[in-house]
Amino acid sequence: MAKKSKIARNEQRKVIVDRYAAKRLELKKALVDLNGTDESREAARVGLQKLPRNASPVRLRSRDAIDGRPRGVLTKFGVSRVRFRDMAHRGELPGITKSSW
Repeated sequence: MAKKSKIARNEQRKVIVDRYAAKRLELKKALVDLNGTDESREAARVGLQKLPRNASPVRLRSRDAIDGRPRGVLTKFGVSRVRFRDMAHRGELPGITKSSW
């Protein structure tokens, strides 16, 4: 089980990423626009730098939805490899048959 503070921090980052997603996309488009002037591209770069650090989606960590484990997370199911194995053996994942011999 991960620390509650780490899980909460990641959830707060998700909120910040969602809040600034549209503005960030707009600035990124202005930054790579070849028809724009140098001044507008410079302004877009400065604007992007002024956004909060946690507004970048790169800073998000994929975590297990049940216990918050940060490593070995299967994104299709949202759980870690350890939790996936347990849930598959117990038949809690629809359509998944775990072989065991």
